[in-house]
Amino acid sequence: MGRDLLKLGTRGSPLALRQAELVARTLRNRWPDLEVTLITIKTSGDKLLDVQLAQVGGKGLFVKELEEALLADRIDLAVHSLKDLPVTLPPGLGVGAVLAREDPLDALVARDGLRFTGLPPGAHIGTSSLRRQVQLLHHRPDLQIVPLRGNVETRLKKLETLGLDAVVLAAAGLIRLGLQDRVTERLQPEVSLPAIGQGALAIEIRENDQGVASRVHGLDDRETRQATTAERAFLRRLGGSCITPIAAFGQIEGESLQLTGMVASLDGKRMVKQVHRGDAGAPEEAGGALAEHLLAAGAGEILREIDPQLLARHG
Repeated sequence: MGRDLLKLGTRGSPLALRQAELVARTLRNRWPDLEVTLITIKTSGDKLLDVQLAQVGGKGLFVKELEEALLADRIDLAVHSLKDLPVTLPPGLGVGAVLAREDPLDALVARDGLRFTGLPPGAHIGTSSLRRQVQLLHHRPDLQIVPLRGNVETRLKKLETLGLDAVVLAAAGLIRLGLQDRVTERLQPEVSLPAIGQGALAIEIRENDQGVASRVHGLDDRETRQATTAERAFLRRLGGSCITPIAAFGQIEGESLQLTGMVASLDGKRMVKQVHRGDAGAPEEAGGALAEHLLAAGAGEILREIDPQLLARHG
């Protein structure tokens, strides 16, 4: 860790920098002797803006270069939106802390302050997320989905420049950027189940770096860690990828965990969705159990149709 200096790696988007500054400020407040320097790293996901993520490798493209920098000791820790972090990390790396979750829901930003049910027939909705797309179409098959990439500000501008009726973004990102007044409706989980890990920040570190681990450990939020561990265990068991519409959302109430999971077909017409209640102290088991329930209810068939490679995994 050197002379009480931490090199914190982050992507360079305004939201990523805001999130990294939040972590840096929290660390400085907790450890007044600590100097935290931000190291901006451009990831493959930031460079490939003209294609859908599902076509080029998914959200893992937003973390690959940061993880390489960690393994090469060029940085001491990396800050990610947890929803971008693959469920399997490279050997030698681990999640040192998961910060308290911001609003986990999806947010509708619509013209004229409209709500989802008030959007006109055939409305054009911008989203970069397959998960959002299939859920919106499940409730409103009339909608026209327009692929949308870029940072938060870019996507908001495209609401105007592309003549869209609405865009759907993560509420947490809008809040962290001070843009929450743009939200016309927070989409409830019954309409759009959030992405796995949405709203939470993860600090990735080298597993053998006890100095950094001791610094970041105090930032870990127990309930957020439990809920998101269950969500990620659910995804790991299903073997989902960026081309499979999967969502899960965990909620902690005391010592109990309520986990809702969803798998849908690409057109949104078929959807398997269930709720599992388990022990907050055993989130891995809860995630695995819910995945098994969905597979038994037909999720495996949907997943195999989307990704034939899942055939052997799900029988």
